[in-house]
Amino acid sequence: MSDSALDFLVSWFATHCDGDWEHDLGIRIETLDNPGWALDIRIEDTELQGVVTDWQRTEESPDQWVHWRSTGVAFEARCGPRDLSRALAAFQSFAERRGSDRL
Repeated sequence: MSDSALDFLVSWFATHCDGDWEHDLGIRIETLDNPGWALDIRIEDTELQGVVTDWQRTEESPDQWVHWRSTGVAFEARCGPRDLSRALAAFQSFAERRGSDRL
């Protein structure tokens, strides 16, 4: 896993912890049965709230793929079993680009 993408997520999470956000919203990482990973990051009450994107897809093979989108309230990524670091990097890119667009 890319240390920089994981470090970014840890820092982003810590920045938004205010005693409430992390209890009701926060981040969830789960496995999929196809197999793969699901990454859901709630972006309500953050600088990313309201940023909506269509699904972005990268597919190299049946086991190597990343799909992600933002609904305006959540960043959602699904990826292959060895692509979790790429899903985290997609969030980092999204947050850095979209967050700066809204400042």
